Amino acid sequence: MKKLVYVICAFVLVILASSFYLPPTYKMAKLKYNGGGDWYGDRTALPNLIKFCNDNLRTNFQAEDEVVEVGSAELFNYPFIFMTGHGNVIFSEQEAQNLRKYLTGGGFLHIDDNYGLDPYIRPQMKKVFPELDFVELPLNYPIYHQKFSFPMLLYR
Repeated sequence: MKKLVYVICAFVLVILASSFYLPPTYKMAKLKYNGGGDWYGDRTALPNLIKFCNDNLRTNFQAEDEVVEVGSAELFNYPFIFMTGHGNVIFSEQEAQNLRKYLTGGGFLHIDDNYGLDPYIRPQMKKVFPELDFVELPLNYPIYHQKFSFPMLLYR
């Protein structure tokens, strides 16, 4: 009887412990693109973002980032993709259409201009959304004041 009680207690402890651990449910990926703009640059940015989100926002992202090509069907496996680099970016028509489908379907693209990406990404994003233009959001826009508020003082 004593042995059965120990087995039941051990079983309950395993159940309780497993209920506190949730395996990662989402993955983030770095976007691999053509053109020579070193898509692989800034190797610590995405792992640091993942750690910050998991620690401070209580997200459940896999700790290791992955790599996905802009034209791949695998793109749709990631709710968040990160793009960085310096210099040239080229999207084929198929890649632009794939990225458009991903973004209009709810995917999120974070573009980090790691010095020099801006003039190259704008024409490529025009391929993705020819009917749209980039618009600078004013500093009082609500997105800047959700979970963390970015004081106007920092931008002066």
